[in-house]
Amino acid sequence: MWSRRQGRLRPTVCGVEELRRRRREQEPRDLGSGRPSHARREQQLVSKRLLREDAPEEAGEGCVAAILGEAEVQQFLRQAQRGTEEKEREGALVSLRRGLQHPETQQTFIQLEGSMRTLVGLLTSNQALLQLEAARCLHELSHSEQSTIAEACLPATSYLLTYLSGHSSDFIELCLYTLGNLIVESEAVRRQLLPQGIVPALAACIQSPHVAVLEALGYALSQLLQAKEAPEKIIPSILASTLPQHMLQMLQPGPKLNPGVAVEFAWCLHYIICSQVSNPLLIGHGALSTLGLLLLDLAGAVQRTEDAGLELLACPVLRCLSNLLTEAAVETVGGQMQLRDERVVAALFILLQFFFQKQPSLLPEGLWLLNNLTANSPSFCTSLLSLDLIKPLLQLLPVSNVVSVMVLTVLCNVAEKGPAYCQRLWPGPLLPALLHTLAFSDTEVVGQSLELLHLLFLYQPEAVQVFLQQSGLQALERHQEEAQLQDRVYALQQTALQG
Repeated sequence: MWSRRQGRLRPTVCGVEELRRRRREQEPRDLGSGRPSHARREQQLVSKRLLREDAPEEAGEGCVAAILGEAEVQQFLRQAQRGTEEKEREGALVSLRRGLQHPETQQTFIQLEGSMRTLVGLLTSNQALLQLEAARCLHELSHSEQSTIAEACLPATSYLLTYLSGHSSDFIELCLYTLGNLIVESEAVRRQLLPQGIVPALAACIQSPHVAVLEALGYALSQLLQAKEAPEKIIPSILASTLPQHMLQMLQPGPKLNPGVAVEFAWCLHYIICSQVSNPLLIGHGALSTLGLLLLDLAGAVQRTEDAGLELLACPVLRCLSNLLTEAAVETVGGQMQLRDERVVAALFILLQFFFQKQPSLLPEGLWLLNNLTANSPSFCTSLLSLDLIKPLLQLLPVSNVVSVMVLTVLCNVAEKGPAYCQRLWPGPLLPALLHTLAFSDTEVVGQSLELLHLLFLYQPEAVQVFLQQSGLQALERHQEEAQLQDRVYALQQTALQG
């Protein structure tokens, strides 16, 4: 289930480590004030993909394509267009494509009058090999970081869309990655693609039986969804299509689940959810149930294998669940019932332990979901207590200040549910842990510790005496001069002394 596809055309340098690098972001947003569930909006992921042929002559480390001048570009275009033999014409396009790997050649190409018209003519040729090489030339151009080069490719976009309904899976894959790259770079390209019918074309592609096509489709769609104009101009038409239902099907656990495809579509779903255009629609389609089952599946996979890039899928799944739980519609459509309390909490802790050992940077993702699960749900808080997960949660406190704040926030969610919950939090390792976090210099960590202490004092009065016996007042005194904390410190000191 967790093996990756091997193919003739491949994204260059695209193993698990490269995917990790692409998908890993600067971590994470803070929880904000208070303890209600919060949505998250992360910065965009707009890395481009480059497909290159696994041919021996192109794979050799010493084989570096030459930069082409204007005369050479003209010569290769002329040969490709007017050569007497197909092999000669194809060879000219291969030479041009290799040259287009260089930004200098790309600039020369687009500045040369009639060059794009000639390339589009070859793209529409009735000779399959010429058509494929012309598409590969366009693909090299699409990988440029210059928006002027992306816009120079505008005459080709309608043909690229048309070829998505073709029969060659390799050619469709190439067209999808090329479109995805062009979408990233230019609003003009996106403006042209929408009336040309990119959404229906992508919706048709999602029914392909080819894994490589589906992965490329997920990439192109994710680039489209990250456009700044997506919430107003793109996502409504995507939600009106069959794409959301098919995306959720791609995330269904089972033998047909392909991790590469699932990763792409999980990020697509994340961008749609972050837009908040119509999350109740996704919840109505069973998004919470599907993602909850996938979370259970991921936890099971973590227990079966050391490391197979599982965090690549876990990250967007956790974000999708976290953000969907902030929707008011969760209650009205029975969304909480789509998640099975104890199983989800147990699965989440399996993933947290995996992140703790292998990917600490992803701990905030899991804790964010745990915060949103426990913020308004006594049943999830009960699950946390009945599964005896408070001690494992406290063990995460030393990881970082961000993690500490999130752990303390989850504990506040439990404590604020009232005396019965505080009784089960106490006695135990909680007070020593709080005395430790009060020694932190980070204001946010200390502030969240003070809030948890306040709730314990309120609902579990005997905690006050133990706090005093363990030099709690001295721990509070360290922060009584800090402007952001002094009011809360004073209130706790008074409560402790009066108790």
